[in-house]
Amino acid sequence: MEIKTDFLVIGSGLAGLSFALKVAPYGRVALVTKRDLLESNTSHAQGGIAAVFSKEDSYDLHIQDTLRCGCGLCRKETVELVVKNGPARVRELAKWGVDFSLSEENKNEFDLGLEGGHSRRRILHIADITGKEIVTHLAEAVKKKKNIAIYEEFIALNLILNPEKKRGRCWGAYVLDKKKGVIHTFLARIVVLATGGSGKVYLYTSNSDVATGDGIAMAYQAGAKITHMEFMQFHPTCLYHLQAKSFLISEALRGEGGILRLSNGTAFMKKYHPLRELAPRDIVARAIDQEMKERGEDSVFLDITHRKPSFIKRRFPNIYQRCLSLGIDITKESIPVVPAAHYLCGGVVTDRYGRTNIKRLYAIGEVACTGLHGANRLASNSLLEDLVFAHQAAEKAKEEIKRKELFPTISPWDIGGAVDSEEAVIVAHNWDEVRHLMWNYVGIVRSNKRLERARRRIRLIQKEIRQYYWNFIITSDLVELRNIALVAGFIIDAALRRRESRGLHYNLDYPPAKKTGCGG
Repeated sequence: MEIKTDFLVIGSGLAGLSFALKVAPYGRVALVTKRDLLESNTSHAQGGIAAVFSKEDSYDLHIQDTLRCGCGLCRKETVELVVKNGPARVRELAKWGVDFSLSEENKNEFDLGLEGGHSRRRILHIADITGKEIVTHLAEAVKKKKNIAIYEEFIALNLILNPEKKRGRCWGAYVLDKKKGVIHTFLARIVVLATGGSGKVYLYTSNSDVATGDGIAMAYQAGAKITHMEFMQFHPTCLYHLQAKSFLISEALRGEGGILRLSNGTAFMKKYHPLRELAPRDIVARAIDQEMKERGEDSVFLDITHRKPSFIKRRFPNIYQRCLSLGIDITKESIPVVPAAHYLCGGVVTDRYGRTNIKRLYAIGEVACTGLHGANRLASNSLLEDLVFAHQAAEKAKEEIKRKELFPTISPWDIGGAVDSEEAVIVAHNWDEVRHLMWNYVGIVRSNKRLERARRRIRLIQKEIRQYYWNFIITSDLVELRNIALVAGFIIDAALRRRESRGLHYNLDYPPAKKTGCGG
């Protein structure tokens, strides 16, 4: 079936939902999401949104914190754009019904949290379920818009370029209806990738299962530029428990005094950085990784038992309840934690409006590389980037949509001689192999030898997948496998090209000159 629309939005996190709401008055919107509308990395975001609201804070301080954390690779004009537009976008969220936590002392002011790398309290939050609350409100607003058609359980396969096969103009995407197994042709005058992250490339991740790098893979195959793929941020503290898949222990807990300890109770972060637990994430993650390897232990421990139980339960109700369900009372005992793949700072290259080098193709959110994060993302700047670039993209897209070009004639998806596969075990095996090799060879600490080994192996896996991809009828599992293998290759290649240690990329063959986390 062929579906025509003005705007095609692929992804339903904060970036995709807010863009859809902003452009709905200017044309028809098709919102495609491969699970239900509420499932995205945004939904799992506990910490909050960094923005300047305190009298003790300033734009300059937020900008300098962001630049310092990015280790010299941030695009300064992007940092200034995002920071200075942040408060207005947050107020807009409040108008959409999002109720941020208020200060206990003054109910007219936001309760501002502190996280690693920030010099002031500036993290707006809703207890410790910020992302879930935001997505819930925005999803309800989207459902009420008659001009927005929602396609749940649909996964985009490939972008559609000019029929004459010239690069430079995107006209939509081929999209698989997962339930019916039918591939539809979505034609649109504006296409927006808001597909989120790539954490599932790694064996251990804080990300939702949907984070398989789909947007980056599709954009690259269409000719879009990608960059900074070596900079995968590992969140220092994911809950270490067999029954706690991907459960994040928010950095806000360290911001409220949480202390990282070894199994014998020793606090160790003072050895690694003067800010201790509130050092930038790359430094904290490497410190934990080193301590675990030196001692042969499976985790370290995060201790907040010195705070009042009433405060812990009020400030971190979600973390408290989840840990309690697993037999851990965080008011009385420490939380076992390990680092896990969390956020990709690289992605599809965009300008200040979210535009890629392909005409009418935008990328916003984690799929994009806007220049905000550089070599290491400052905590809670990601949701802020979602809001600001969704707004920027909407402002430009609503102008572009005024030129109502005729849709070209596009051929439907051709399955050729593909047949149903009876060997799903091959897909599962390749999936596991990619994630294991990325964790073992392209993790928190790297070396040229490990990276070369990873590159040899990923090339063989990619070859197998290409043969399998065109011989058998497409399934969502096969599409996701193709995408994580492609993204894994991008990360490996980029890591080999960067002959230094900087930010999130730490290579033993190029030790930094000083322990700043930014290299020499």
